Amino acid sequence: MHFLPVLVGASSLLFKSVDAIEVDWTSDDSVKSAASTIAYGLVKYYTGNNTGDVPGNLPDPYYWWEAGAMFGTLIDYWATTGDSSYNDITYQALQHQVGDDADFMPSNQTKSEGNDDQGFWAMAAMTAAEQNFTNPPPDKPQWLALAQAVYNEYVNRWEPDTCGGGMRWQIYTFNNGYNYKNSVSNGCFFNVASRLARYTGNETYSDWANKIFEWEQSVGFINSNYNVLDGAGNAGSDNCTKINAAQFTYNAGLFMYGAAHMYNHTNGSDLWRERVAGIVNATAGVFFQDGVMWEPSCEKTAAKCDVDQQSFKGHLARWMALTTTLAPFTTDSIVPLLKTTAQAAAKQCSGPASSDYKGPDGTACGFSWLQQSTFDGQTGVGEQMNALQAVMATLVKLAPAPYTSENGGSSQGNPNAGANDDNKIAQPKPITAGDRAGAGILTTLVLGGLLGGMYFVWADEK
Repeated sequence: MHFLPVLVGASSLLFKSVDAIEVDWTSDDSVKSAASTIAYGLVKYYTGNNTGDVPGNLPDPYYWWEAGAMFGTLIDYWATTGDSSYNDITYQALQHQVGDDADFMPSNQTKSEGNDDQGFWAMAAMTAAEQNFTNPPPDKPQWLALAQAVYNEYVNRWEPDTCGGGMRWQIYTFNNGYNYKNSVSNGCFFNVASRLARYTGNETYSDWANKIFEWEQSVGFINSNYNVLDGAGNAGSDNCTKINAAQFTYNAGLFMYGAAHMYNHTNGSDLWRERVAGIVNATAGVFFQDGVMWEPSCEKTAAKCDVDQQSFKGHLARWMALTTTLAPFTTDSIVPLLKTTAQAAAKQCSGPASSDYKGPDGTACGFSWLQQSTFDGQTGVGEQMNALQAVMATLVKLAPAPYTSENGGSSQGNPNAGANDDNKIAQPKPITAGDRAGAGILTTLVLGGLLGGMYFVWADEK
C-alpha cells in the first residue's frame, strides 16, 4: 500500500449540487436500489474487463490493493442484496491475480507488493469462501486454499528478532517501509488467521490469531483503551519504541472483525468478548462525530486524505456490520452508528457525471460524510466504495452469517499452500565473517595479479 497526495481540482468548487440518491430507510428494497446505483457507479471505474486491459487491475491512480478490496466488497454486496451483476468480473479478477504460486503474488505486482496489499486479496478470497461464492473448477486455485497460502507465507515472515515479533510492512528489503512494522499488515494476518480458525476449526490458526493480537498489545500498537495505532520503525535501536500514533478506520475494522470471529469461534469466551467490546467502544469514540463516521487522521487536515486513505472508512462500516452477526452483543452499540452514517453517506452521493465518473448524473459519491448533503467534490473509487459499504451495512441482517466448513461452506482448502519468498525474487544475503574472509583472499589474489602484470609492463617499457 502506498500513500499519494490528494489533488482536488478547483473545478470541484464549481460542481452543481443535485438531489442525492433517494432512500427510504424503512424499506429494504429502497436501500437495495440505492446500493445498486452506487455499485454501478463504482464498477464504472473498473477497466480490467476491457479488451487489452489486465483483469483485476484498476486504472491509475489506484494501487493494486484497492482492487482486491473492491472485489471483496462486491462479494459481500452480492451476498447481502442478491444482485449477481458483478459476480463474473469478480471471479475473473480474483482468479487472474492469484499468481504462479496461487498466493496473490502475481508477477506484475510482486516486486512492489507489501504484506497489506497481499492481505486485502487474501481477505477477498476468504470472503468468497465464507459466502459460498462460485467455486472454481478443481484444476484452479480454490478460495480457501488461497487464503491459507497467504497465511502460511505470513507465518514465515513473522520476525521475532526485532520488536519481539510481528511482520514488516513490506516483503522485500528494497521497498520503502521494509524497516517498519505496522497494524495494517499484522491486522491482515490476524484477520485471515481468525477467519481460518472459525472456518476450519483448526486451532493452529486460533493460536496464531491470539499470538498476533497479544503481540500488538505488547508493543503498544493496541493500547490499553483498545485504540489501534499505526506502527513503528524497527531498524537499528528503534525496536518499535517510537510509535506512530495515527489511527485509521480500517485498522480498527481489521481487528474488530477478526476479534468477532474469535469470539464466535470460542463460543463467546470472556477474553474475546472483552477484546471485541474494547475495540467497538474505542471505535465509537474515535471515528464518529455526531454519529457519522470520519477519518480523523487526515479528513480535516490541510493535506487532506490521499487516494489510499480515501477508501479506508468503508471497510470499517462493512466489518462493523458483520461484527454484529458474529458477536450479537455489539448490535445495540453498532447499529445506530451505522444507520446515521449510511444516511449521511447517501446524501453525499449527489455529484455529477464527468470524464472521471461515468455513472448516472447525480450519483457520484463524495468523501466527507460530515458534510451531509453539501457535496464535497471529491470522487473516486474509494469514495464510491465507501458509500456502497456504508449503505449496504444497514442490510446485514439479510445476508447469511459467514459459512464454515461445518455448516455449508463448500470451498476446498490446502493447509500446505504457499511458497518461499526467496524463490520469487532473489534478495541480498547477510554478509558473514566467512564471506569477508573469502573476499579478502580474493582481493589479495586479484591485487597480486594486477601488480605482477604492472611489473611486466614496466619491464617491457624499460
